[in-house]
Amino acid sequence: MSITLYKTLIAIAETGSFAAAAEKVYVSQAAVGQQMKRLEDQLQIILFDRTGRTPKLNQTGWALVPKARDLVRAYDTILEGVAGDTAFGGEFKLGAVSSTVRRLIPITVRRLLETYPELRVHVTSALSGDLQTQVERGVIDAAVLSAPDMLTPDLEWHPVADEELVLVTSPEVTEGDPAQILASQPFVRHARDGMVGVLADAWLTQNGIRVSYAMEMKSLEDLTSMVAYNLGVSIVPDLCVPDPEFSQLRKIPLGGKPVSRALGVLLRVDSPRKSLIDVLVDEIRTTVA
Repeated sequence: MSITLYKTLIAIAETGSFAAAAEKVYVSQAAVGQQMKRLEDQLQIILFDRTGRTPKLNQTGWALVPKARDLVRAYDTILEGVAGDTAFGGEFKLGAVSSTVRRLIPITVRRLLETYPELRVHVTSALSGDLQTQVERGVIDAAVLSAPDMLTPDLEWHPVADEELVLVTSPEVTEGDPAQILASQPFVRHARDGMVGVLADAWLTQNGIRVSYAMEMKSLEDLTSMVAYNLGVSIVPDLCVPDPEFSQLRKIPLGGKPVSRALGVLLRVDSPRKSLIDVLVDEIRTTVA
């Protein structure tokens, strides 16, 4: 029996529909339907309720999903411990928040590839919330992101760094009092749905500081560029592995009780790439240190 059928079943469970699963496994929606009909015929059981507009997993189908995961994991790791570094080859899908993509991730990936030349790393950059969803659904193998607000039992979190929030300005801004700077300079905010933006807004509210918003940036590197060109100031994490542009900015402590962003690696507990991700975590911690 083709392992592909079980991978498609898992994709349906994770995405909630045949259409979304089709995008995840790179086939047409019609092909997903055909695969599931073939799986039902081979097992001689009904896995979907087809009375509605779209097929939905029935009780039997949901009961089969955990067993399908075990089967796929066993298939993906069948050569581990038998063929040396086989588990460290092939495609590895890694997600990362934008602040790590300029320096931390390239350094880490280069070390991985030096040790495991058969590895092909695909890096996706997005906000922490989006990356967590992709890990949960199995779209990516792991992600470097801000600490999740809540961890479900099927997720595993490995902290790698603690980045204290600071006020960043261009070298042209010479004042030293953060409250004075925030009151007099335009404020460049991080995306409202990003963890950095949430932390910065919370600090401003707690300290009763009102700012004049100039613009909102989706990524930290874009925000850094705006600040570097003196288009405003911002509150961001003091990056554990800064890129050259970030290094040239002024970093001013906020004062009072420190506020930090916890950075770490998120993966599924049942990830077939767990041995490789453990190495990734060690490499990131080495780079940070």
